Formats: sequence, structure tokens, C-alpha cells
Amino acid sequence: MPYILRQRETGQVYSCMLVNAYRLPYYGTKFWETEEAAENEAPDFLRDQGQPEEAWVLTEVDESRLKLFNVKLRNNADWMVFYEEGKGITAEKRPGR
Repeated sequence: MPYILRQRETGQVYSCMLVNAYRLPYYGTKFWETEEAAENEAPDFLRDQGQPEEAWVLTEVDESRLKLFNVKLRNNADWMVFYEEGKGITAEKRPGR
């Protein structure tokens, strides 16, 4: 199952510009296919993005939830997705956009 980054305090799911299997850019949820890959790559990824590693936690989600995150993001950087166990998924437009 995929692993995502979730902000510890707010539950925000990390999203950014990515490239799909067809080499097309899209705005979506950053994820890794395995726990090992996530644990090895997430610290460098967060550092490269200028994010404090301690503010984010790796979270395992199923494929359908990952797809739903991306649907709610609408391929649009103006949107943010939040996920909390037991509370579900919410999407909000970024303030000032």
C-alpha cells in the first residue's frame, strides 16, 4: 500500500507537482509505493522542499484513498487536502487564492 506525508498538527496531505507514467505533469499527492522507499526517501524529499522533517509523518493509505486525495485536489495547486483517521478526507481552497 502507498505511503504519504501528512502534517502532524493539521492533517494536511503533502501535495506538489508530479509527473505521471505518461510523463505528463500534474498536481497531486506525493507518495511512495513501499514503506522502505518512503522511509529512505522522505527525509531528503522534505529537505529539498524546505520542509521540517519533524512536522510530517509517513502514513499508510490504500490505493482508493490515494486516488480520492488526487480527485479532491482537482489537479490544482489552489487546493489542499486534509486526512485524519476516523474523520475522513476534506479539501479546502488555499487562503488568498
